[in-house]
Amino acid sequence: MTTLRAVRFAFQPMYSLHTGGVVAYEALARPGRGTAHELLAEARRAGRLTEVDLGLAAAAVRQEATRPSALPLHLNLSARTLAAAPSAFDELIAELGAAGRRTRDVVLEIGPPFTHLPADRLLAGMRMVTELGFRLALDGLGRGDLPLALLARAPVDLIKLDRSVLRGLPDDPASVAVVEALLHFTTRTSIRMVATGIETGPQLDAAQRLGVRIAQGNLLAPPAAHRSAPAAGAVVPDDRRTPAPPQAPRIADFLRPATTLPEDATCDDVREVLAAADAPSGVIGVDENHRPQWSVDRTRFLVAVTGPYGHALHAKRPAGRLADKPHTIEAGASALEFLELVTDADWARTGDDVVVVDGAGHCLGVVLVTDVVRGVAEAKVEEAVTLSPLTRLPGSEAVARDVERRIATGEPFVAAWLDVDAFKMVNDKAGFAAGDDLIRTLGRTLTELTRRLPRMRVSHVGGDDFLIVCDVDEIAPVAAAMLDTEWSAEGMPVTVSLATLVCATESIPSYRDASRLLAPLKKRAKAVPGSSWVLGRPGSDRVEVLRGIGREVAVSRSA
Repeated sequence: MTTLRAVRFAFQPMYSLHTGGVVAYEALARPGRGTAHELLAEARRAGRLTEVDLGLAAAAVRQEATRPSALPLHLNLSARTLAAAPSAFDELIAELGAAGRRTRDVVLEIGPPFTHLPADRLLAGMRMVTELGFRLALDGLGRGDLPLALLARAPVDLIKLDRSVLRGLPDDPASVAVVEALLHFTTRTSIRMVATGIETGPQLDAAQRLGVRIAQGNLLAPPAAHRSAPAAGAVVPDDRRTPAPPQAPRIADFLRPATTLPEDATCDDVREVLAAADAPSGVIGVDENHRPQWSVDRTRFLVAVTGPYGHALHAKRPAGRLADKPHTIEAGASALEFLELVTDADWARTGDDVVVVDGAGHCLGVVLVTDVVRGVAEAKVEEAVTLSPLTRLPGSEAVARDVERRIATGEPFVAAWLDVDAFKMVNDKAGFAAGDDLIRTLGRTLTELTRRLPRMRVSHVGGDDFLIVCDVDEIAPVAAAMLDTEWSAEGMPVTVSLATLVCATESIPSYRDASRLLAPLKKRAKAVPGSSWVLGRPGSDRVEVLRGIGREVAVSRSA
């Protein structure tokens, strides 16, 4: 049997069809030989299904921890495992703890076969893992043998509609009717539906028109060894989405004090708090560890208790009966992540207090959606003021902040300077309009690269000069995209120069020093004929000429 050590994982993103943003990643097992299905079948024959199935989930968490994400992680489990071993999750929970993840950050996708499994035992297993904090999804709907009775009773947050149903979109009326029926079911039950296996543009368009909110498939982005933005050629649902600015507002910036009561408080207790002169918009019920258990909205609560017989029905009874499950978000999340979660979770109660928690789930305070929307709008206005009117890219401050952050955290990085060779000649011969068009095209190409390379930042510092900062393994794709393209202005061939400074941990003290060391590298790059790429390192006067006509193979001395 293939050992779990030989299994690697690919991570496939799920996209919001409303915002175009990634909302979760699914870990897909890639055994050294065969498929994950074959590996589990072999384990079942050997009587080791539970051990191997949960071992794969734990291994996926370990690999994911090498490049962690704040987005939910989806792990696949067999329904047989959940029905047979409701108490064997210690290893998985331990791995999550080591990775700094909580169980509520994980969605367990329960897949077929469901046939011949005792429904009561499977439902008991589902309830047990939800009590541990995991969220659940039913996978393979339309392909597997999921009974409708189980679908109606299962305590799940999502269902994943199989590609076999979606293949009929957009032209098959029966396929359209099935999707519409399931969307009606999910709307009535507050469950979300994920359309999987999206492979064509018409399928994607049809799913979006029908009201599907989340989609997954190779058209959007194939599985990859690391979570990142879509590969080249992938179709992002909404091309307007761009990376968050380096100093996007954080949820902690909008924190308000929370009005809390013990979770066993009565409706009379809540009414007294809400009737006070400085009445809050809501009340949060917390347990003995100050973890939120329920949330009361002021308006809905007062309507219930002040209506006919309201006081007699509710006064001395637990407030939780009139409360909702609290919406929570971690204090370290950005405001943009918060708004994306609100949108993609179909939160109907957008006027409610959202509880801000720390890593252990303790209540720190509350935020209001309206406050965050206003704050993000103001930040976007401030950001727009600094954008280049030609390329819509920020000025040098964006790269400067990212370089300073990387230096402070000890991250290795590459700082780069890209410019057009003899740009004045381009303007003199082809005209200023052609020069502007060339700069816009360069800016668009660099912006598209930032969508593929999640750690890359770009600034347009004026004229034909662009600054770039990225991870060390991202600079080669940048160089290929910018140097392998045949640039021109009104038919006039144009070349570009790329100067790069590779900065290892603690090799450079500040952004100012990086910019100072880039200047001679830029001069060296422009001395190389053709589109060129030179590379240097702090503390060394050795310069590698990596691209250019008649480039030097050996390392040369800086001019």
